[in-house]
Amino acid sequence: MKTEYINNQLTLFFEGHIDSSNAPAFEKEINESVSAHNPGSVLIDAIGLEYISSAGLRVILKLRKQFPDLKMINASSDVYEILEVTGFTEIIQVEKAYRVLDVSGCTLIGEGANGIVYRYGRDTIVKVYKDANSLEDIKRERELARTAFIYGIPTAIPYDVVKVGSTYGSVFELLNAKSFDELMIEDPDGNFEFVASESVRVAKTMHSTDAPDGLPKQRDEALHWVEEVEEYFSADEINKLRSLLTELPEEGKMLHGDFHIKNIMLQNGETLLIDMDTLCTGYPIYELAFMFNAYIGFGIIDRKCIEDFFKISVETAHSLWERMLELYCETTDKEYLDSVERKAALIGYLRIMRRSIRYFDSDTYDYKKQFEACREKIREILPTIDDLLI
Repeated sequence: MKTEYINNQLTLFFEGHIDSSNAPAFEKEINESVSAHNPGSVLIDAIGLEYISSAGLRVILKLRKQFPDLKMINASSDVYEILEVTGFTEIIQVEKAYRVLDVSGCTLIGEGANGIVYRYGRDTIVKVYKDANSLEDIKRERELARTAFIYGIPTAIPYDVVKVGSTYGSVFELLNAKSFDELMIEDPDGNFEFVASESVRVAKTMHSTDAPDGLPKQRDEALHWVEEVEEYFSADEINKLRSLLTELPEEGKMLHGDFHIKNIMLQNGETLLIDMDTLCTGYPIYELAFMFNAYIGFGIIDRKCIEDFFKISVETAHSLWERMLELYCETTDKEYLDSVERKAALIGYLRIMRRSIRYFDSDTYDYKKQFEACREKIREILPTIDDLLI
């Protein structure tokens, strides 16, 4: 064991094997170090630890009685498994040692509010979270992906957590996989109908699947958006927005929450969804609203945003949305499709407007102009609809 004492914290670096044969000497060494420094806190760095038996764990538990905030970091996968099986991870905080990845030079697949997705080699993709304190978010997304998979949704489940710079990422093994976006870039005409129809098939599979308890309810989130923009509309407009959302059936069906061709992968003939951190439950018009935003809404003041995001022409993106809407609604009736699009657009622009407020002070994009454009669209659409049903 090596030690380091800095700023009243004693760090114990464990190495090799700790078992019944050397546990007494191990305990004696720890006690001597603690007595010598009289630290305010103790941290265990397990970067060199290969194995620890129950005898070694008992030594650590004695140390925890002296230092209730005792924490272990850099536990290898093998050591972490021992700690988890014995229940030790429920007694003290244990952090795994994470593999380090460098994504510089990797192809960017997509970017959302929480993270950026890169292709890391031919067979893997990695989602890098923007928040440095993202381990809980990663755990949550893994559980959401697992939930979707168990309920029959074709989903890629992350198999590893890695360190990327100052933050963390989730790694997905997607052998020979291509996003639907990549298919459209390769051959927009030849792949158009497949991408549109397969996207709708997967969406309808989700929207016909009963969601388990515990998933976020999209209606609650949408009503919160109304609260955030309340001061920018008249009382009558806000009341109507709130009524339209409240009167929607609260269907407990699964929604992806960020459904577009960058988040749909084709792997050996099988379609898989990725980026499941927005998984929620609700009425399908919400999903159509998010799709509308991806293909049209976010281009409200700059159509080039759509082109930059998908790397396909704006016209192709619009055509994809129109075809998906036809397939989803199972009709080519223009009057009906226009009415559904207005309903999707109303929710979509409301979501963008609320998002714009949060970035008012940003100098990377004219979010105030985007905000005003969305407000005008909502005011234009609101008098033309009486409900949000499809």
